[in-house]
Amino acid sequence: MIKNSYSQKLHTPLTLWRGAGVEAVLLLFGLVALTSCAGARSNAMATGGEITGIRGTSYGEATPFGMVAIPKGSLHIGLEDGDTLWGASFPSRDISVDGFWMDQTEVSNAKYRQFVYWVRDSIIRERLADPAFGGDETFKIEVDKDDNPITPHLNWNKPIPWRKASEDEARAIESVYVIHPVDGTKMLDASQMNYRYEVYNYAMAGLRKYRLNPEERDLNTDHEVSNADVMISKDTAYIDDDGKIVRQTITRPLSGPWDFLNTYIINIYPDTTCWVNDFQNAENERYLRLYFSNPAYDDYPVVGVSWEQASAFCRWRTDFLMKGLGSNGNDIQPFRLPTEIEWEYAARGKEGNPFPWESTDVKSDKGCFYANFKPDRGNYTLDGSLITSKCGIFSANSNGLYDMAGNVAEWTSTVYTEAGVDAMSDLNPELRYDAAKEDPYRLKKKSVRGGSWKDPESMIRSAWRSYEYQNQPRSYIGFRCVRSMVIDASGVKNKGKR
Repeated sequence: MIKNSYSQKLHTPLTLWRGAGVEAVLLLFGLVALTSCAGARSNAMATGGEITGIRGTSYGEATPFGMVAIPKGSLHIGLEDGDTLWGASFPSRDISVDGFWMDQTEVSNAKYRQFVYWVRDSIIRERLADPAFGGDETFKIEVDKDDNPITPHLNWNKPIPWRKASEDEARAIESVYVIHPVDGTKMLDASQMNYRYEVYNYAMAGLRKYRLNPEERDLNTDHEVSNADVMISKDTAYIDDDGKIVRQTITRPLSGPWDFLNTYIINIYPDTTCWVNDFQNAENERYLRLYFSNPAYDDYPVVGVSWEQASAFCRWRTDFLMKGLGSNGNDIQPFRLPTEIEWEYAARGKEGNPFPWESTDVKSDKGCFYANFKPDRGNYTLDGSLITSKCGIFSANSNGLYDMAGNVAEWTSTVYTEAGVDAMSDLNPELRYDAAKEDPYRLKKKSVRGGSWKDPESMIRSAWRSYEYQNQPRSYIGFRCVRSMVIDASGVKNKGKR
Protein backbone atom coordinates (compact mmCIF):
# COMPACT_ATOMS: atom_id res chain seq x y z
CA MET A 1 0.00 0.00 0.00
CA ILE A 2 2.82 2.38 0.82
CA LYS A 3 4.56 1.63 -2.42
CA ASN A 4 1.38 2.26 -4.46
CA SER A 5 0.66 5.54 -2.71
CA TYR A 6 4.22 6.72 -3.30
CA SER A 7 4.02 5.77 -6.96
CA GLN A 8 0.71 7.57 -7.35
CA LYS A 9 2.09 10.74 -5.82
CA LEU A 10 5.05 10.73 -8.20
CA HIS A 11 2.78 10.47 -11.20
CA THR A 12 0.21 13.07 -10.13
CA PRO A 13 -0.31 15.56 -13.02
CA LEU A 14 1.29 18.93 -12.36
CA THR A 15 -2.04 20.65 -13.03
CA LEU A 16 -3.37 19.20 -9.78
CA TRP A 17 -0.68 20.94 -7.69
CA ARG A 18 -2.00 23.90 -5.72
CA GLY A 19 -0.40 27.11 -4.55
CA ALA A 20 0.95 30.37 -5.94
CA GLY A 21 4.60 29.23 -5.86
CA VAL A 22 4.30 26.25 -8.19
CA GLU A 23 6.11 27.91 -11.09
CA ALA A 24 9.01 28.94 -8.86
CA VAL A 25 9.27 25.43 -7.45
CA LEU A 26 9.30 23.91 -10.92
CA LEU A 27 11.95 26.37 -12.10
CA LEU A 28 14.15 25.62 -9.09
CA PHE A 29 13.69 21.87 -9.59
CA GLY A 30 14.75 22.19 -13.21
CA LEU A 31 17.85 24.21 -12.35
CA VAL A 32 18.92 21.69 -9.69
CA ALA A 33 18.41 18.82 -12.10
CA LEU A 34 20.43 20.51 -14.84
CA THR A 35 23.20 21.43 -12.42
CA SER A 36 23.39 17.87 -11.08
CA CYS A 37 23.50 16.37 -14.55
CA ALA A 38 26.11 18.89 -15.67
CA GLY A 39 28.25 18.09 -12.63
CA ALA A 40 28.00 14.37 -13.20
CA ARG A 41 28.74 14.78 -16.92
CA SER A 42 31.73 17.00 -16.18
CA ASN A 43 33.14 14.53 -13.63
CA ALA A 44 32.64 11.62 -16.00
CA MET A 45 34.34 13.48 -18.84
CA ALA A 46 37.29 14.37 -16.61
CA THR A 47 37.96 10.70 -15.79
CA GLY A 48 36.96 9.26 -19.13
CA GLY A 49 34.06 7.53 -17.42
CA GLU A 50 36.39 5.34 -15.36
CA ILE A 51 36.13 4.82 -11.60
CA THR A 52 39.28 6.32 -10.11
CA GLY A 53 38.35 6.47 -6.42
CA ILE A 54 38.37 9.31 -3.92
CA ARG A 55 41.76 9.71 -2.29
CA GLY A 56 42.67 11.33 0.97
CA THR A 57 45.71 13.44 1.63
CA SER A 58 49.02 11.63 1.96
CA TYR A 59 49.92 10.36 5.44
CA GLY A 60 53.33 10.09 6.99
CA GLU A 61 54.01 8.79 10.50
CA ALA A 62 56.98 10.30 12.28
CA THR A 63 59.21 8.06 14.36
CA PRO A 64 58.00 8.31 17.98
CA PHE A 65 60.55 9.72 20.42
CA GLY A 66 62.74 7.00 21.89
CA MET A 67 61.29 4.23 19.72
CA VAL A 68 62.52 2.18 16.77
CA ALA A 69 60.60 0.62 13.91
CA ILE A 70 60.17 -3.15 13.93
CA PRO A 71 59.11 -4.07 10.36
CA LYS A 72 56.46 -6.64 9.58
CA GLY A 73 57.70 -10.15 8.98
CA SER A 74 57.57 -13.79 9.96
CA LEU A 75 59.41 -15.96 12.45
CA HIS A 76 59.45 -19.48 13.83
CA ILE A 77 58.53 -18.74 17.45
CA GLY A 78 59.73 -20.88 20.36
CA LEU A 79 62.12 -23.82 20.38
CA GLU A 80 61.81 -27.14 18.58
CA ASP A 81 63.67 -28.99 21.32
CA GLY A 82 62.61 -28.95 24.95
CA ASP A 83 64.73 -27.24 27.57
CA THR A 84 67.28 -29.81 28.70
CA LEU A 85 68.23 -27.94 31.88
CA TRP A 86 64.83 -27.04 33.31
CA GLY A 87 62.61 -29.49 31.46
CA ALA A 88 60.38 -26.63 30.28
CA SER A 89 58.34 -26.94 27.09
CA PHE A 90 58.28 -24.08 24.60
CA PRO A 91 55.38 -24.14 22.11
CA SER A 92 56.69 -23.38 18.63
CA ARG A 93 54.98 -22.19 15.48
CA ASP A 94 55.48 -20.15 12.33
CA ILE A 95 53.84 -16.75 12.76
CA SER A 96 53.59 -13.39 10.96
CA VAL A 97 53.26 -9.97 12.58
CA ASP A 98 52.55 -6.42 11.46
CA GLY A 99 55.09 -3.67 11.90
CA PHE A 100 55.17 -1.74 15.17
CA TRP A 101 57.20 0.82 17.08
CA MET A 102 59.00 -0.30 20.23
CA ASP A 103 60.83 1.57 22.99
CA GLN A 104 64.58 1.30 22.53
CA THR A 105 65.02 0.81 26.26
CA GLU A 106 62.92 -0.23 29.20
CA VAL A 107 60.89 2.56 30.81
CA SER A 108 63.18 4.29 33.28
CA ASN A 109 62.56 5.63 36.76
CA ALA A 110 62.71 9.18 35.38
CA LYS A 111 60.03 8.52 32.76
CA TYR A 112 57.74 6.73 35.17
CA ARG A 113 58.28 9.48 37.73
CA GLN A 114 56.92 11.94 35.15
CA PHE A 115 53.71 9.89 35.22
CA VAL A 116 53.57 9.98 39.02
CA TYR A 117 54.18 13.74 39.11
CA TRP A 118 51.51 14.33 36.47
CA VAL A 119 49.01 12.52 38.68
CA ARG A 120 50.24 14.52 41.70
CA ASP A 121 49.89 17.84 39.85
CA SER A 122 46.43 16.96 38.55
CA ILE A 123 45.26 16.29 42.12
CA ILE A 124 46.74 19.59 43.29
CA ARG A 125 45.05 21.52 40.47
CA GLU A 126 41.71 19.91 41.28
CA ARG A 127 42.08 21.03 44.89
CA LEU A 128 43.24 24.54 43.98
CA ALA A 129 39.97 24.90 42.05
CA ASP A 130 37.96 23.40 44.93
CA PRO A 131 36.15 25.99 47.09
CA ALA A 132 37.36 24.08 50.15
CA PHE A 133 40.92 25.18 49.28
CA GLY A 134 40.23 28.72 48.12
CA GLY A 135 38.29 27.98 44.94
CA ASP A 136 40.55 29.49 42.26
CA GLU A 137 38.38 28.87 39.19
CA THR A 138 41.23 29.65 36.81
CA PHE A 139 42.72 26.20 37.51
CA LYS A 140 39.74 24.62 35.75
CA ILE A 141 38.22 25.38 32.36
CA GLU A 142 34.45 25.01 32.13
CA VAL A 143 33.54 27.24 29.14
CA ASP A 144 35.01 27.75 25.69
CA LYS A 145 36.22 31.04 24.21
CA ASP A 146 32.61 31.97 23.44
CA ASP A 147 31.48 31.26 27.03
CA ASN A 148 29.63 28.11 25.99
CA PRO A 149 29.62 25.31 28.61
CA ILE A 150 32.05 22.47 27.92
CA THR A 151 33.19 19.38 29.79
CA PRO A 152 35.22 20.74 32.73
CA HIS A 153 38.93 20.00 32.53
CA LEU A 154 42.09 21.18 34.24
CA ASN A 155 43.98 24.22 33.06
CA TRP A 156 47.54 22.99 32.62
CA ASN A 157 48.69 26.38 31.34
CA LYS A 158 48.31 27.89 34.79
CA PRO A 159 51.36 27.09 36.95
CA ILE A 160 51.07 25.74 40.45
CA PRO A 161 52.32 28.36 42.96
CA TRP A 162 55.01 26.16 44.50
CA ARG A 163 56.97 29.02 46.11
CA LYS A 164 54.58 31.93 46.62
CA ALA A 165 51.38 30.21 47.68
CA SER A 166 48.63 31.71 49.76
CA GLU A 167 47.49 29.93 52.88
CA ASP A 168 44.67 28.13 51.03
CA GLU A 169 46.95 27.27 48.10
CA ALA A 170 49.57 25.90 50.47
CA ARG A 171 46.96 23.64 52.06
CA ALA A 172 46.04 22.27 48.63
CA ILE A 173 49.67 21.61 47.73
CA GLU A 174 50.60 20.08 51.07
CA SER A 175 47.53 17.81 51.05
CA VAL A 176 49.28 15.30 48.75
CA TYR A 177 52.23 14.88 51.12
CA VAL A 178 52.63 13.04 54.41
CA ILE A 179 55.22 13.20 57.17
CA HIS A 180 56.82 9.94 58.27
CA PRO A 181 55.70 9.48 61.88
CA VAL A 182 59.09 8.24 63.05
CA ASP A 183 61.88 10.01 61.16
CA GLY A 184 59.90 13.11 60.08
CA THR A 185 60.65 12.74 56.38
CA LYS A 186 58.25 14.59 54.08
CA MET A 187 57.16 12.33 51.24
CA LEU A 188 54.49 11.97 48.60
CA ASP A 189 51.37 10.23 49.85
CA ALA A 190 51.47 7.14 47.65
CA SER A 191 47.91 6.15 48.57
CA GLN A 192 46.53 9.23 46.79
CA MET A 193 48.34 8.64 43.49
CA ASN A 194 45.31 7.19 41.71
CA TYR A 195 44.92 7.44 37.94
CA ARG A 196 41.50 7.09 36.33
CA TYR A 197 41.28 6.18 32.66
CA GLU A 198 38.86 4.74 30.15
CA VAL A 199 39.43 2.25 27.35
CA TYR A 200 36.97 1.61 24.55
CA ASN A 201 37.13 -2.03 23.44
CA TYR A 202 36.87 -1.67 19.66
CA ALA A 203 37.54 -5.36 19.02
CA MET A 204 34.74 -6.51 21.32
CA ALA A 205 32.36 -3.88 19.96
CA GLY A 206 33.10 -5.11 16.44
CA LEU A 207 32.06 -8.72 17.11
CA ARG A 208 28.97 -9.67 15.16
CA LYS A 209 27.32 -11.26 18.18
CA TYR A 210 27.17 -7.83 19.84
CA ARG A 211 25.36 -6.02 17.02
CA LEU A 212 22.48 -3.89 18.28
CA ASN A 213 20.28 -5.08 15.40
CA PRO A 214 19.43 -8.77 16.10
CA GLU A 215 19.14 -9.45 12.35
CA GLU A 216 22.83 -8.66 11.90
CA ARG A 217 24.09 -11.11 14.54
CA ASP A 218 23.65 -14.21 12.41
CA LEU A 219 23.88 -14.00 8.62
CA ASN A 220 22.60 -17.56 8.13
CA THR A 221 19.14 -16.96 6.69
CA ASP A 222 18.06 -20.49 7.66
CA HIS A 223 18.08 -19.37 11.30
CA GLU A 224 15.28 -17.42 12.90
CA VAL A 225 16.15 -14.02 14.27
CA SER A 226 16.46 -14.16 18.05
CA ASN A 227 15.42 -11.15 20.09
CA ALA A 228 16.78 -12.60 23.31
CA ASP A 229 18.98 -10.31 25.38
CA VAL A 230 22.69 -10.42 24.61
CA MET A 231 24.76 -10.12 27.78
CA ILE A 232 27.98 -8.10 27.94
CA SER A 233 30.59 -7.61 30.67
CA LYS A 234 32.37 -4.33 31.28
CA ASP A 235 34.81 -3.11 33.89
CA THR A 236 34.05 -0.08 36.02
CA ALA A 237 35.57 1.55 39.09
CA TYR A 238 34.95 4.35 41.56
CA ILE A 239 36.33 5.72 44.81
CA ASP A 240 34.04 5.29 47.81
CA ASP A 241 33.46 7.69 50.69
CA ASP A 242 36.44 6.23 52.55
CA GLY A 243 38.77 6.97 49.65
CA LYS A 244 39.15 3.31 48.65
CA ILE A 245 39.14 2.16 45.05
CA VAL A 246 36.16 -0.07 44.27
CA ARG A 247 36.52 -2.16 41.11
CA GLN A 248 33.64 -4.09 39.60
CA THR A 249 32.86 -6.12 36.52
CA ILE A 250 29.26 -5.56 35.50
CA THR A 251 27.28 -8.09 33.49
CA ARG A 252 24.12 -6.74 31.89
CA PRO A 253 22.04 -6.84 28.67
CA LEU A 254 23.53 -5.09 25.65
CA SER A 255 22.08 -1.58 25.37
CA GLY A 256 24.44 0.51 23.24
CA PRO A 257 28.03 1.52 22.32
CA TRP A 258 28.77 2.68 25.88
CA ASP A 259 28.68 -0.95 27.00
CA PHE A 260 32.18 -1.35 25.56
CA LEU A 261 33.73 1.57 27.44
CA ASN A 262 35.68 0.25 30.44
CA THR A 263 36.71 2.43 33.38
CA TYR A 264 39.75 1.79 35.56
CA ILE A 265 41.22 3.50 38.61
CA ILE A 266 44.74 2.34 39.45
CA ASN A 267 47.09 3.39 42.20
CA ILE A 268 50.21 3.97 40.13
CA TYR A 269 52.95 4.54 42.71
CA PRO A 270 55.60 1.78 42.47
CA ASP A 271 55.85 -0.67 45.34
CA THR A 272 59.31 0.21 46.64
CA THR A 273 59.03 -2.50 49.31
CA CYS A 274 59.48 -5.16 46.63
CA TRP A 275 63.22 -5.01 47.30
CA VAL A 276 62.75 -6.46 50.78
CA ASN A 277 59.76 -8.68 50.01
CA ASP A 278 61.48 -10.40 47.07
CA PHE A 279 64.74 -10.96 48.95
CA GLN A 280 64.18 -11.75 52.58
CA ASN A 281 67.19 -12.00 54.88
CA ALA A 282 69.05 -9.55 52.63
CA GLU A 283 70.23 -5.99 53.26
CA ASN A 284 68.26 -4.16 50.55
CA GLU A 285 66.91 -1.25 52.57
CA ARG A 286 68.89 1.25 50.49
CA TYR A 287 66.99 0.20 47.35
CA LEU A 288 63.66 0.40 49.17
CA ARG A 289 64.39 4.01 50.15
CA LEU A 290 66.38 5.30 47.16
CA TYR A 291 65.89 3.26 43.98
CA PHE A 292 62.78 5.06 42.68
CA SER A 293 63.14 8.51 44.28
CA ASN A 294 66.88 9.28 44.17
CA PRO A 295 68.18 10.94 40.95
CA ALA A 296 71.18 8.61 41.01
CA TYR A 297 68.81 5.95 39.63
CA ASP A 298 67.02 8.16 37.08
CA ASP A 299 68.19 6.16 34.08
CA TYR A 300 67.70 2.72 35.62
CA PRO A 301 64.61 0.68 34.66
CA VAL A 302 61.59 1.22 36.86
CA VAL A 303 60.62 -1.85 38.92
CA GLY A 304 57.97 -2.58 41.52
CA VAL A 305 55.36 -1.83 38.86
CA SER A 306 52.56 -4.35 38.35
CA TRP A 307 51.04 -5.29 35.00
CA GLU A 308 48.04 -3.12 35.90
CA GLN A 309 50.26 -0.12 36.60
CA ALA A 310 52.26 -0.65 33.40
CA SER A 311 49.00 -0.74 31.42
CA ALA A 312 47.89 2.51 33.09
CA PHE A 313 51.20 4.13 32.10
CA CYS A 314 50.57 3.17 28.45
CA ARG A 315 47.12 4.82 28.57
CA TRP A 316 48.51 7.98 30.18
CA ARG A 317 51.34 8.16 27.64
CA THR A 318 48.77 7.94 24.85
CA ASP A 319 46.62 10.74 26.29
CA PHE A 320 49.71 12.86 26.98
CA LEU A 321 50.81 12.55 23.35
CA MET A 322 47.32 13.19 21.98
CA LYS A 323 47.02 16.44 23.93
CA GLY A 324 50.42 17.51 22.68
CA LEU A 325 49.56 16.82 19.04
CA GLY A 326 46.01 18.17 19.12
CA SER A 327 44.00 17.38 15.99
CA ASN A 328 47.16 16.03 14.33
CA GLY A 329 47.08 13.01 16.63
CA ASN A 330 43.75 11.57 15.53
CA ASP A 331 45.31 8.73 13.53
CA ILE A 332 47.97 7.83 16.09
CA GLN A 333 47.64 4.35 17.49
CA PRO A 334 47.67 4.04 21.31
CA PHE A 335 50.72 2.99 23.29
CA ARG A 336 50.35 -0.47 24.80
CA LEU A 337 52.34 -3.38 26.18
CA PRO A 338 53.78 -5.67 23.52
CA THR A 339 52.16 -9.02 22.90
CA GLU A 340 54.23 -12.00 23.96
CA ILE A 341 54.91 -12.85 20.32
CA GLU A 342 55.79 -9.27 19.31
CA TRP A 343 58.28 -9.22 22.15
CA GLU A 344 60.06 -12.41 21.04
CA TYR A 345 59.92 -11.34 17.39
CA ALA A 346 61.63 -8.04 18.26
CA ALA A 347 64.13 -9.59 20.70
CA ARG A 348 65.52 -12.11 18.23
CA GLY A 349 66.65 -9.35 15.90
CA LYS A 350 66.58 -9.33 12.13
CA GLU A 351 68.27 -12.75 11.96
CA GLY A 352 65.97 -14.55 14.40
CA ASN A 353 68.80 -15.45 16.79
CA PRO A 354 68.23 -17.44 20.02
CA PHE A 355 69.63 -14.46 21.95
CA PRO A 356 69.39 -10.76 21.08
CA TRP A 357 72.94 -11.05 19.74
CA GLU A 358 74.45 -13.22 17.01
CA SER A 359 76.49 -15.56 19.20
CA THR A 360 75.03 -18.44 21.19
CA ASP A 361 77.48 -17.52 23.95
CA VAL A 362 76.74 -14.79 26.51
CA LYS A 363 80.11 -13.03 26.34
CA SER A 364 82.67 -12.04 23.73
CA ASP A 365 86.08 -13.58 23.14
CA LYS A 366 87.50 -10.82 25.35
CA GLY A 367 85.24 -11.86 28.22
CA CYS A 368 82.79 -8.95 27.94
CA PHE A 369 79.23 -9.91 28.75
CA TYR A 370 76.42 -9.03 26.35
CA ALA A 371 73.77 -8.52 29.05
CA ASN A 372 73.14 -7.98 32.75
CA PHE A 373 72.15 -11.32 34.30
CA LYS A 374 73.42 -13.77 36.93
CA PRO A 375 76.51 -15.34 35.32
CA ASP A 376 77.47 -17.50 38.27
CA ARG A 377 75.77 -19.18 41.23
CA GLY A 378 76.29 -16.28 43.62
CA ASN A 379 78.45 -13.84 41.67
CA TYR A 380 76.01 -11.23 40.41
CA THR A 381 78.83 -8.75 39.76
CA LEU A 382 80.69 -10.80 37.15
CA ASP A 383 78.93 -8.85 34.39
CA GLY A 384 79.65 -5.50 36.08
CA SER A 385 76.34 -5.03 37.92
CA LEU A 386 74.96 -6.20 41.23
CA ILE A 387 71.27 -5.46 40.59
CA THR A 388 69.85 -3.57 37.61
CA SER A 389 72.09 -1.54 35.34
CA LYS A 390 71.47 1.74 33.53
CA CYS A 391 69.20 1.34 30.54
CA GLY A 392 71.10 0.85 27.30
CA ILE A 393 74.69 0.37 28.47
CA PHE A 394 74.99 -2.98 26.68
CA SER A 395 74.97 -3.20 22.89
CA ALA A 396 71.65 -3.11 21.03
CA ASN A 397 70.39 -6.02 18.94
CA SER A 398 70.06 -5.73 15.17
CA ASN A 399 66.66 -4.07 15.59
CA GLY A 400 68.24 -1.29 17.65
CA LEU A 401 66.73 -2.48 20.94
CA TYR A 402 68.65 -2.50 24.23
CA ASP A 403 68.39 -4.91 27.17
CA MET A 404 66.08 -7.40 25.48
CA ALA A 405 67.90 -9.99 27.57
CA GLY A 406 68.53 -9.48 31.27
CA ASN A 407 68.47 -6.26 33.28
CA VAL A 408 64.73 -6.55 34.06
CA ALA A 409 62.19 -9.02 32.76
CA GLU A 410 59.32 -7.31 30.94
CA TRP A 411 55.55 -7.43 31.08
CA THR A 412 53.59 -8.34 27.96
CA SER A 413 49.88 -7.94 27.27
CA THR A 414 49.38 -11.69 26.82
CA VAL A 415 47.68 -13.94 29.34
CA TYR A 416 49.97 -16.84 30.25
CA THR A 417 48.92 -20.36 29.28
CA GLU A 418 50.96 -23.52 28.84
CA ALA A 419 49.67 -23.76 25.25
CA GLY A 420 51.26 -20.44 24.38
CA VAL A 421 51.32 -19.66 20.68
CA ASP A 422 49.56 -22.95 19.89
CA ALA A 423 46.35 -21.39 21.21
CA MET A 424 46.71 -18.26 19.07
CA SER A 425 46.26 -17.28 15.45
CA ASP A 426 49.36 -17.36 13.28
CA LEU A 427 48.54 -13.79 12.13
CA ASN A 428 49.41 -11.15 14.76
CA PRO A 429 49.10 -13.78 17.53
CA GLU A 430 47.65 -12.68 20.84
CA LEU A 431 45.75 -14.23 23.71
CA ARG A 432 44.27 -11.54 25.93
CA TYR A 433 42.04 -11.98 28.93
CA ASP A 434 41.16 -9.01 31.11
CA ALA A 435 40.56 -10.85 34.35
CA ALA A 436 37.82 -9.49 36.58
CA LYS A 437 38.53 -8.92 40.24
CA GLU A 438 36.20 -11.81 41.05
CA ASP A 439 38.04 -14.26 38.76
CA PRO A 440 40.17 -17.05 40.23
CA TYR A 441 43.72 -15.88 40.79
CA ARG A 442 45.11 -18.45 38.34
CA LEU A 443 43.41 -16.52 35.51
CA LYS A 444 45.48 -13.44 36.30
CA LYS A 445 48.82 -14.75 35.05
CA LYS A 446 50.52 -12.51 32.48
CA SER A 447 53.42 -13.54 30.30
CA VAL A 448 56.80 -12.09 31.27
CA ARG A 449 59.74 -12.18 28.86
CA GLY A 450 63.48 -11.55 28.73
CA GLY A 451 64.81 -12.70 32.08
CA SER A 452 66.40 -10.31 34.55
CA TRP A 453 69.50 -9.35 36.48
CA LYS A 454 68.81 -12.19 38.96
CA ASP A 455 68.32 -14.97 36.36
CA PRO A 456 70.84 -17.45 34.93
CA GLU A 457 71.86 -17.73 31.29
CA SER A 458 69.11 -20.13 30.21
CA MET A 459 66.38 -17.73 31.36
CA ILE A 460 67.51 -14.75 29.27
CA ARG A 461 67.00 -16.51 25.94
CA SER A 462 64.47 -14.82 23.70
CA ALA A 463 62.20 -17.89 23.69
CA TRP A 464 62.13 -18.32 27.48
CA ARG A 465 58.58 -18.03 28.84
CA SER A 466 57.66 -17.07 32.37
CA TYR A 467 54.74 -15.41 34.13
CA GLU A 468 53.67 -13.27 37.05
CA TYR A 469 50.26 -12.32 38.43
CA GLN A 470 48.94 -9.05 37.06
CA ASN A 471 48.74 -7.31 40.46
CA GLN A 472 52.13 -8.52 41.72
CA PRO A 473 55.04 -6.01 41.58
CA ARG A 474 58.59 -7.34 41.53
CA SER A 475 62.08 -5.88 41.91
CA TYR A 476 63.14 -7.64 38.72
CA ILE A 477 60.19 -6.91 36.38
CA GLY A 478 59.80 -3.73 34.34
CA PHE A 479 58.32 -2.98 30.94
CA ARG A 480 58.57 -1.11 27.67
CA CYS A 481 55.84 0.20 25.37
CA VAL A 482 54.97 -0.49 21.75
CA ARG A 483 52.70 1.26 19.27
CA SER A 484 51.16 -0.29 16.18
CA MET A 485 52.14 1.38 12.92
CA VAL A 486 49.34 2.99 10.95
CA ILE A 487 50.93 1.37 7.91
CA ASP A 488 54.20 -0.48 7.52
CA ALA A 489 55.66 0.24 4.09
CA SER A 490 58.95 -1.54 4.79
CA GLY A 491 60.05 -4.74 3.15
CA VAL A 492 58.96 -8.02 4.68
CA LYS A 493 61.51 -9.63 6.99
CA ASN A 494 61.58 -13.40 7.09
CA LYS A 495 63.65 -14.51 10.06
CA GLY A 496 63.61 -18.17 9.21
CA LYS A 497 63.48 -21.13 11.59
CA ARG A 498 65.53 -21.35 14.74
